[in-house]
Amino acid sequence: MSTTSIYKQFGIRTVINARGYSTKVGGCLMAPEVTRAMQEAAGSFVRIEDLQEAASKVIAAITGAEAGMVTSGASAALTLAVAACIAGLDVAKMNALPDTRALGNQVIVQRLHRNDYDHALRLAGADIVEVGFNYATFPYELQGAINEKTVAVFFLAGEEYRSLPFPLVAEIAHGQGVPVIVDAAAALPPPENLSKFISQGADLVAFSGGKHVQGPQSTGILCGKKDLILSASLQQQDMDVFPETWSYRNLIDQGTLAGPPHHGLGRGFKVGKEEIIGLLTALEHYHRRDFIAELEGWKQRIHQIVKGLETVKGLKARYVFPDQSGRPVPAAHVHVDENSPGSGAHHLINELQSGDPIISVYETFASNGLIVMFPEALKDVEPEIIVRRFREILSR
Repeated sequence: MSTTSIYKQFGIRTVINARGYSTKVGGCLMAPEVTRAMQEAAGSFVRIEDLQEAASKVIAAITGAEAGMVTSGASAALTLAVAACIAGLDVAKMNALPDTRALGNQVIVQRLHRNDYDHALRLAGADIVEVGFNYATFPYELQGAINEKTVAVFFLAGEEYRSLPFPLVAEIAHGQGVPVIVDAAAALPPPENLSKFISQGADLVAFSGGKHVQGPQSTGILCGKKDLILSASLQQQDMDVFPETWSYRNLIDQGTLAGPPHHGLGRGFKVGKEEIIGLLTALEHYHRRDFIAELEGWKQRIHQIVKGLETVKGLKARYVFPDQSGRPVPAAHVHVDENSPGSGAHHLINELQSGDPIISVYETFASNGLIVMFPEALKDVEPEIIVRRFREILSR
């Protein structure tokens, strides 16, 4: 049965995805070897801790980190990262989270790096402390904000413009013994970013597994320092265990842990064996992909859209590269004449979403009359369909 027919069976319209790798339309399309690996993984039982230990080795080899783990998305990775920085290997603190009233819980963030997704930090009980302004941050502001309650400094990848550069942030934080967490969920491509932040001093880095890596949409990667990854892993796993038979009882014998924690903050973030295997397969395939050829394909699709819309009355289309955050991804910027009756940007987006298949575009700038389209998730035949639908809507 084809993917199209399985969705039709449940009365669901499929989507032409011009948003890029976006959760709201299902993330990415996985390669056949990834789905085959997941299907094979579904045929046997394994201990999840064994699987995560194997994942740690793969992630460490690819990112250059000391250790790693598969999470249920990048947002979960950030929550677990903060939980690890708050609790360390103190199981009493793990059991207390997200109640941090008696604990150090301050996470320092440059104001330029505040965003909707930092709710993931607060889920762990973090108190977010802003430094700087919305146009700049000075080194002394970050340095002066660190105190005995500070557990981490947070850095949002892709927002380096006007903010303190990451190497300097790491230097200031480490100078006062504070770890640095990097949100690199959308930092791929370029593929070099998988190891860049670790090499520059990050203690924990979160990536999405279901975007450019093209693993299962519900997965993420957390990589970094070994003790912090251990803390995060312990707070995610099923803890129906007893000290005498626990697979990690050697950590108790060594004095690393006082005992097994109870179900932790991340218990609801569990990842299935199939998803872990799917992500590991995608990661191992990642370095073999031809990124130059992928980029050329992206450029061709965007040029096709722009050229097809150039002569459409009421639209001004242009090719933009790199995208607005500096990623090496081309985009089509379509400016809509808001004075044309019934043809504003929001109207066009709604019309695109009303057809079958749905055409999903990047909506963030629609209030300013701008529709943006990205090519990463587009199939070869879809730019032509997009252009045709725009023309049909505007010719009514």
